[in-house]
Amino acid sequence: MGTRRQMMRLALGGLGLALTSCGSGTQSTPRATLVEGRNVALSGAGATFPATLYKRWFSEFNRLHPNVQVTYQSLGSGAGVRLFTSGSVDFGASDVGMAEDDRAKVKSGALQLPVTGGSIILSYNLPGVNALRLSREAYINILLGKITRWNDPILERDNPNESLPDRPITVVYRSDRSGTTGYFTKHLSTVSKEWRETLGEGGSVKWRTGIGGNGNEGVTAIIKEREGAIGYVEYSYARQNDLSFALLENKSGQFILPSPETAARTLGSLVLPPSLLAFNPDPTDPQSYPVVTFSWLLVNQKYDDADKGMAIKELLTWIVSEGQQFSDQLGYVPLPDNVTSRLQQAIATIT
Repeated sequence: MGTRRQMMRLALGGLGLALTSCGSGTQSTPRATLVEGRNVALSGAGATFPATLYKRWFSEFNRLHPNVQVTYQSLGSGAGVRLFTSGSVDFGASDVGMAEDDRAKVKSGALQLPVTGGSIILSYNLPGVNALRLSREAYINILLGKITRWNDPILERDNPNESLPDRPITVVYRSDRSGTTGYFTKHLSTVSKEWRETLGEGGSVKWRTGIGGNGNEGVTAIIKEREGAIGYVEYSYARQNDLSFALLENKSGQFILPSPETAARTLGSLVLPPSLLAFNPDPTDPQSYPVVTFSWLLVNQKYDDADKGMAIKELLTWIVSEGQQFSDQLGYVPLPDNVTSRLQQAIATIT
């Protein structure tokens, strides 16, 4: 089969609920509690992109430390930055990190830690089309509303071995302010001068065509329900929901299928600055998938509650070491060694 489809269905609970040990399938042995005799509750909110992985991490960590319970609301990167900056949650999550002015608002200091990464893909619903290839010209013009039917000559040129239907294209985009949108439009602005000068980049842009869905979950649901739809989602959501993935043309002119392996080539080439915020919106490696990004956890440099500070520090230490084993299972990219070492240094500074 030309496209890679989901080979297993993952049992996922509500992402906005407390993420405890219920339903975990690992055989990890519980460890001594972090704070002997006291329970610690941590609350977080933000990006939908890594929410599936966060659910698994927090569940597994609770098995090891039964007195530490983590809740996470999958609300989007914009909400994650806003709630973290205001002090409404103990940690936030964003697919594009924090702006300098937002970081300056956090009096106790803010660290942004790239704890995982993954691909943003174009999923489509075209029964019988198994390996849709999209050149840069094709997907830019679809998203700009210039290519409106699936049998457009440009699409037929890209897909000589597929029988494309004569039906309208429905673009599906994020209706909420989103880090996924922010990074995807950063890529589009890098690739296309017209996109850069008209729609531009940001967590929310004025789409010329299509319908909106809330979160990666909402976009995924619309694509599944509507034949002729195409939209951008995080790789793991498409894999979990058995959606088809388009092969996108990269900077070297190669049509690349999204996968943890092709994403890892992009992330491995990044050099992290002191802020730990780095992007590569148009990688040059011939085997790299073109739209790959880190996703960041946002934490305080100092916590007034010493128990929370200790729990956050231990949680992060586990995430960047043992926790990485769950990344590939769920369609995310395990951290390269050079990133892990930088994160360990940053985590050590948390008090």
